[in-house]
Amino acid sequence: MGMAAECPPDCYAPVMRPMNPLTDIVLIASATAVACALPGVFLVLRRVAMISDAITHTVLLGIVLAFFVVQDIRSPILAVAAAGTGVATVALIELLHRTGRIREDAAIGLVFPFLFSIAVMLIAQYAGNVHLDVDAVLLGELAFAPLDRYTLGNIDLGPRALWLMGGILGVSLLLLIMFYKELKLATFDAALAATLGFMPTALHYGLMSVVSLTAVGAFNAVGSVLVVALMVAPPAAAYLLTDRLSRMLALSAAFGMLAAILGCAAAFVLDTSIAGAMAVVTGLIFGMAWIFAPERGLVAQALRHARQRQEFAQAMLLVHVLHHERTPQGAVECDAAHLNEHLCWDASFTAHILRRAEQQGLLQRQNSEITLTESGRRLAEQTLRGER
Repeated sequence: MGMAAECPPDCYAPVMRPMNPLTDIVLIASATAVACALPGVFLVLRRVAMISDAITHTVLLGIVLAFFVVQDIRSPILAVAAAGTGVATVALIELLHRTGRIREDAAIGLVFPFLFSIAVMLIAQYAGNVHLDVDAVLLGELAFAPLDRYTLGNIDLGPRALWLMGGILGVSLLLLIMFYKELKLATFDAALAATLGFMPTALHYGLMSVVSLTAVGAFNAVGSVLVVALMVAPPAAAYLLTDRLSRMLALSAAFGMLAAILGCAAAFVLDTSIAGAMAVVTGLIFGMAWIFAPERGLVAQALRHARQRQEFAQAMLLVHVLHHERTPQGAVECDAAHLNEHLCWDASFTAHILRRAEQQGLLQRQNSEITLTESGRRLAEQTLRGER
């Protein structure tokens, strides 16, 4: 029997799967976007969206204080302390707001700069040689996230950021499924939720804990600025498109994922910040919804206002003809050539309203004289009685 070949020195090195940084970055960005968008829906519906901005800044204080205790930047205690700081931020804001002397937006502007500034001072004074970079916290850097790998024995399981944000997303989905009805009721009618024993205050602070945990998880990858964009813009765009909570959640997640994919693509093409490109795409998605939403968009509103203006003008025309059709001057007052003078309308607008009413069978014209049909007369009489 021949002797077994000797194992080379590197045969026990971890088995690394082929790295595809682009795929990893898109997956991390997508998981982060969806994880931020889901709790963001409830923040938008509760009209406390900018609390997300406060939380994403003040959790830095919890991270710094916990680091001084455990001296380990990777310790899970940092995430727990950061989440606790986020909840404490919300409590302080509400404490100031409940005094009745400070509005909620002013309370947010007082609390979060104060706590965030304390964290910055502590980093500058006592942790200058430690990797607690304020710029990274604010802006993040997705391009480096795939380099920090999670290994189990000799197996490379992928980027740590993907596991972290995937875990936070899973927790958020699980809590959403478990407390969907309670969150829905507490969001739209907190008084009824309290009457039924659903403890809306506990649900509120639970939601803020999830927001804090999501913000902490997203720090290394996308930074706090993009967290705010992902928590506000996709839910706000979805809110313009639907009134149903379930559809709003689905649309928010879809918009967040779309922003992640398009933002990453734009960043690679333009060679710019990935987080910045994603934030821009979220703004563009909201802008498209704001302009083209079927019911609440600017275009829909403009068309609705134009239609209402034409309907009002048509009703006034019918009332005018009804009022003057039996008067001695009726033939003159109801003459199509002189209506714009009598009603103080532009000639082209008068012609358009006449044509519209005629097409709907509300009046008829013989040469230049205008007379009402039975349906037109009935509609004019209803207008005078205030039934329309």
